[in-house]
Amino acid sequence: MESIKNNPLVKRIGFNRLVLICVLILMYAAFAIISPTFLSYSRILSALSYAYFLGFLALGVTFVIGTAGIDFSIGPVMFCAALVSGQLLTKSGWPLILCLIVSIVVGLLFGTLNGFLVAYCHVPPFITSLAIMQISKGLGSVFTKAQSVSWPQATQKNGWYRYLVKAKIGGVEIPSGLIILLIVAVICSIILNKTKVGRNILCLGSNKEAVRLSGVNVKKWEMIAYIICGVLAGIAAIFFVGAYTTIQPGLGDQYNNEAIAGCVMGGTSMAGGVASIGGTVIGVMIIALLQEGILAMGFTKDYQLVITSIIVIIAVYADILSRRRKN
Repeated sequence: MESIKNNPLVKRIGFNRLVLICVLILMYAAFAIISPTFLSYSRILSALSYAYFLGFLALGVTFVIGTAGIDFSIGPVMFCAALVSGQLLTKSGWPLILCLIVSIVVGLLFGTLNGFLVAYCHVPPFITSLAIMQISKGLGSVFTKAQSVSWPQATQKNGWYRYLVKAKIGGVEIPSGLIILLIVAVICSIILNKTKVGRNILCLGSNKEAVRLSGVNVKKWEMIAYIICGVLAGIAAIFFVGAYTTIQPGLGDQYNNEAIAGCVMGGTSMAGGVASIGGTVIGVMIIALLQEGILAMGFTKDYQLVITSIIVIIAVYADILSRRRKN
């Protein structure tokens, strides 16, 4: 095992990421054997469509967990952003571009509020995120008068935003959302690993008090982590409506566990200080593949919720064991 870990190629990719890639391939092979329809191109596109918005949520919460914090409001914030911007588009006649910007701004505002309460008011992240979750659900419902919002189809006016998720070239659907997700993931990886922002965020998770005593403004950097998370939740809203059209008020929290599961599975430590953007992306792909595989086998989404929750427990416990060994 040590010889494998010390292999230059394995070191470059990362042993944990390599294991996740193998798991992803084995899962796909298993689902394809159980259900041959899983090999169809439409199934692959469907799984990827699920991975896009979940990927943006997971990328955002990676920054927050890197500070040893948590955010259970990302799903409802995504829904609130989609509801508000969709209502302005379909009922008030706002330009599509402006509505897409509004979606990101809504996420930004919630992320700023979340970060301010945690960093400057010292409210525990768990309590803050639960409160923001309920506020975002309530505001989305109030803004739309408890009515669902349906965004335009690709063939309708203002439907071009759907090409952000799936574009057609020569009659063939191309997963354009995957390209955008990977570009954003690369940007997030650079921010987290190559910039002052990322270094300070991860240092907060390792030893917040030591960072504070060294003269770093820990409140500012902690708040920035939540702001990044909020902005990515706003972007996730655009990709959610690009894939699924209709948004209902009061929902969204079901995606919290899945995003956090993808993040933790990918190697981000719940104790903070360690985060992997590449691992998060692979973890999200596993969650999306699991969701599509369960549906292909004829089971309901409830089974996925059970399996995802078990994955979270296993991933967190594995992280605990790893930290014990290192200590």
